[in-house]
Amino acid sequence: MYDRFLAGDASCNGRFFTGVRTTGIYCLPACPAKKARRENVDFFPTCEAARAAGFRACLKCHPDDFAAGADPVLESIETLVAEIRSAPGRFRDLKAVVRRSGFGATRVFELFRLHYHATPAELLTRARLASARSRLVSSSTGLAAIAADAGFESLSVFHEQFRRHQGLTPAVYRGLTSASKLKLTLPAGYPLPYLRRALGRDPQSVSERLVGNTYTAAVQLRTGPTRITLTLSPKTISARVSSGSTLEAQAMVAGLVGLEQDAAGFARLARRLGLARLTARRTGLRLSQTPTVFDGLLWAVIGQQVNLAFAFTLRRRLIELAGTPVGEGLIAPPTPGAVAALDPEALRPLQFSRQKAAVIVNLARLIVGGGLELDELSRMSATRAERTLLALHGLGPWSVNYIMMRSLGFADCVPYGDAGVTSGLHALLRLEERPDVAATKRLMTVFSPFRSLATAQLWQYQKPLPT
Repeated sequence: MYDRFLAGDASCNGRFFTGVRTTGIYCLPACPAKKARRENVDFFPTCEAARAAGFRACLKCHPDDFAAGADPVLESIETLVAEIRSAPGRFRDLKAVVRRSGFGATRVFELFRLHYHATPAELLTRARLASARSRLVSSSTGLAAIAADAGFESLSVFHEQFRRHQGLTPAVYRGLTSASKLKLTLPAGYPLPYLRRALGRDPQSVSERLVGNTYTAAVQLRTGPTRITLTLSPKTISARVSSGSTLEAQAMVAGLVGLEQDAAGFARLARRLGLARLTARRTGLRLSQTPTVFDGLLWAVIGQQVNLAFAFTLRRRLIELAGTPVGEGLIAPPTPGAVAALDPEALRPLQFSRQKAAVIVNLARLIVGGGLELDELSRMSATRAERTLLALHGLGPWSVNYIMMRSLGFADCVPYGDAGVTSGLHALLRLEERPDVAATKRLMTVFSPFRSLATAQLWQYQKPLPT
């Protein structure tokens, strides 16, 4: 428990409470307050037990509210973020965000990092870009006016931020409403061989194909199944969509490339930690996002407690059973509706365990029935998304963290218990034995707020350089 307390492990909130003798205060394990020495810390199963021992509730983490099912600090930050997203132009700078929050600047930074895995500046920039994207395709308003209304300080800053996060200019983005092709500019030094490795990791895939520098994927857009063909080069990625929304395809490709991820920031952190060898020869490595959240959810369940080769086999069989052919011998992964219509027993001959089959079908039925809104997950705070997913039968910490980092794009997640992470840490830190889950949580803390990118690097650390 003390190790979890030192790590600020939010998954332990409510499982036990900590009382610090020198202050007389009891807290949640993840409280951001300074950590006390072991001899000054007591542990309690409930808030009532802590109060009975003479401790009073912390005013930073509000353990009583958490135990009662309320989380007023989280709710206040979520309300603030909702306001930023709905009208980013009202927040001219970070001082405006701090003033509106009611907290001090340092506390606001901590809360945004904890609950959204982003700084206030990063979240404000993303909100401004989202507002601008919406205006670009829904109106004929000039670029200067759109930039000003979204809160950008100048048209040049707008262009720079838009191009960095989207891979193209605002004017080109606007033109995608009537285009079937697009071209994204990659960040300088982008490690393309690693992207090719990720795209071609299942040579027998029935939903995607990599031949040289041409990648073709069958995907599900909101408008229906389609094919996206990418032409890869060191500086750009060109994409062609066979049918459907090119705008939606652009967002999918930008996620696949990981344009919004701060790979340079993680590389700087690794150097400060004396672990530059972790990012050597792949400084710009990103974590490819799944085409849809449902794709990530399916993969997270399929990949539980089986080796990678068998997980690929199970995924191919599910796609062949319930997916949609889109031509060129490719099949788009199934929709939630298609999986929900299956009898779990239909998956048993495909070598799905009874439990895995039931979880997959029941989750799909939950989605179809409105009990789980996948689009809402993407808009939630990381804290809320994690709690929502952990409450679902069949999803544990590994699956939830996998979905959060690979499908929802959160920056500070680790799929605890993952063999690639533990073996990577074992080699990187030259440990005597592979760390267990508790040790992994403690060791990965130093990589916060970039633990998702640290995971991506650890997955590659012991592999040979890609060609």
